[in-house]
Amino acid sequence: MPLIQYLSRIHFDFGAIAGLGDEIVRLGLKRPLLVTDAGVADAGILQRALDAARPLDPVVYDGTTENPTERSLLDCIEIWNERGCDGVIALGGGSPIDLAKAVALLASHGGSLADYNVKQGGSDRIGKVARQIAIPTAAGTGAEVGRACVMSLLDGSKCVAVNLNMVADVVICDPELTLSLPSRLTAATGIDALSHGIETYCSPLENPPAAAIALDAVRRAAKWLPVAVQDGSNREARWEMMMAALMGGMCLQKALGAAHAMATPLGELHLHHGTLIGILLPHVLRFNAGHADLAYADLRGAASLPEDADLHVWLTEFVSGLGLPARLAELGVAADVLPEIAEKASKDHLAKTNPRPAGPEDYLTLLREAH
Repeated sequence: MPLIQYLSRIHFDFGAIAGLGDEIVRLGLKRPLLVTDAGVADAGILQRALDAARPLDPVVYDGTTENPTERSLLDCIEIWNERGCDGVIALGGGSPIDLAKAVALLASHGGSLADYNVKQGGSDRIGKVARQIAIPTAAGTGAEVGRACVMSLLDGSKCVAVNLNMVADVVICDPELTLSLPSRLTAATGIDALSHGIETYCSPLENPPAAAIALDAVRRAAKWLPVAVQDGSNREARWEMMMAALMGGMCLQKALGAAHAMATPLGELHLHHGTLIGILLPHVLRFNAGHADLAYADLRGAASLPEDADLHVWLTEFVSGLGLPARLAELGVAADVLPEIAEKASKDHLAKTNPRPAGPEDYLTLLREAH
């Protein structure tokens, strides 16, 4: 059985961001670096965080891109060193949270992010990192309680660093911060939360606590994501989706599968992760049918589907109902890049935990079906 360990101190409720200042003090931080993006700043959420942090005045970096890059990481490390920062606060979706984790790692360990790439055995080099507080403003990746960060290196390749030492010390989940999230982003991020529950529940790894959390995440997201997309002001739906995202992040210890194995190299094309997952996962569910029958039966129950329902058909219609794309071609993905993507997907560490073994040709078939 894999290690079962949940590490973060979590605040979860409307208005929870008001406790940020107390948590900064509790961690003993004097000059934290607050990592966010321009969208969060423009929405007024950054100012709310700064107000909550008083009397401390965090150093702000708001240049995070949709898919975090090593260039942003180097900029943050330069600011960290120049301003004498001693901890990092992530405010935003998965991108600022992943960037903040990378900052905490390099600020404490030095070197380059590639030194800690899981594909090169870098996880064993990661010890204790700088203190972190994570404040999600979207309900999707669950990165706030995750142990990994994903980033585009200067050469364009994706780097994944994974270690329990990278889990945030404190997580502040305030559903009120998601009320202004546009419906399109609500849908795309929410599909990612749903996918975490689905793929981890189907993983062959034994981890009953994570499996139970995953199934409940599916139950919540399947019911409440369409409501949140249709009416972003629905507070109950926003609360439920933030909980689904949190639980989706917590269950990742049971590992993911083929959809995320393909999404990682496709992300090198600077495409939105959740949107990719919404396109890929229905095809993976069809591919895995017959290799995770008990899991599929439980997932049907969690999604309130008939016993004989085809999960891949349901998810295809579910994604379409949210107004998300159905084809990679709609995102501008060219057919000639698919063989390279398939090769990379087959070598991704997440490919090992798909319930049905798949090689490069299988991944190429899946990608062509999704194209």
